Amino acid sequence: MSRISSWVSAARLRTLPLSISGILVGSSLAAYDGHFNLAIFSLALGTTLGLQILSNFANDYGDGVKGTDNEDRIGPARAIQSGLITQKDMLQAMLITAAATLVLAILLIYASFGSEKLFSALIFFILGIAAIVAAIKYTVGNSAYGYKGMGDIFVFIFFGLVAVYGSYYLYSHDHELISIFPAISIGLLSVAVLNLNNLRDRISDEKAGKITLVVKMGDKRGKDYHYVLVLGSLFCLVMYSVITSSELNNFIYLIAFIPLIFHLKRVVNNEDPKELDPELKIVALSTFGIALLFSLGLIW
Repeated sequence: MSRISSWVSAARLRTLPLSISGILVGSSLAAYDGHFNLAIFSLALGTTLGLQILSNFANDYGDGVKGTDNEDRIGPARAIQSGLITQKDMLQAMLITAAATLVLAILLIYASFGSEKLFSALIFFILGIAAIVAAIKYTVGNSAYGYKGMGDIFVFIFFGLVAVYGSYYLYSHDHELISIFPAISIGLLSVAVLNLNNLRDRISDEKAGKITLVVKMGDKRGKDYHYVLVLGSLFCLVMYSVITSSELNNFIYLIAFIPLIFHLKRVVNNEDPKELDPELKIVALSTFGIALLFSLGLIW
């Protein structure tokens, strides 16, 4: 594998559609209310992609340094684990990506608030710093929260609430509490991807001392939890549409939930963790499809 291919693999491009789902939903909610701005949309996408790539690099680095990525791991081989990228090079890539993401976040904040609403700008700057720190600290360091069963909480906050509700506020400078339903929905689906990853890696994680929520709950409860995440997401999005919509096209996103229903059946019947790996792509792409169809249903 070439060096460029190694870095592309380490960036884990298959995770990127999931990461922008919250921005799509938040932006469509803003557009529906007449607040869309192309500069904010572009910078929000760039910032989110930067955070996702940073998180992927940090996970590769953190798990590689701790030895969590070993011969017991089921998923695709990581860059450090396979020796394609050194720990030093990965650390440098993390620092460069973090710096670039911070610059994009600052530009995003300025595009939204200018030099007038300093308090709001400060709040979002703090959120930006917190998001960068959270992306790194999931697996990096002695206090990595991903090793203490707290990854689900942070994913829900940053990929759900901040991505959807936060991006809506960047456009509108206003609160629309009903938008919390789509924010929760995307947050739950994002957690479902993490939970599925943890179900796949439960045995190897437990051996390596990575105590994820699934390791704490066990396989059966982890699958029950997965049901709650996916069906809870469906419930929240339908609730939003029932409350706010009067046209059938606003429910078009239900089509993208169909693969997830079959997915749930495969997960609950699963006995071989290796077979869960392709399910990750299904949930991630379904989430992107849901976000895309939800957005189209709103703005058409």
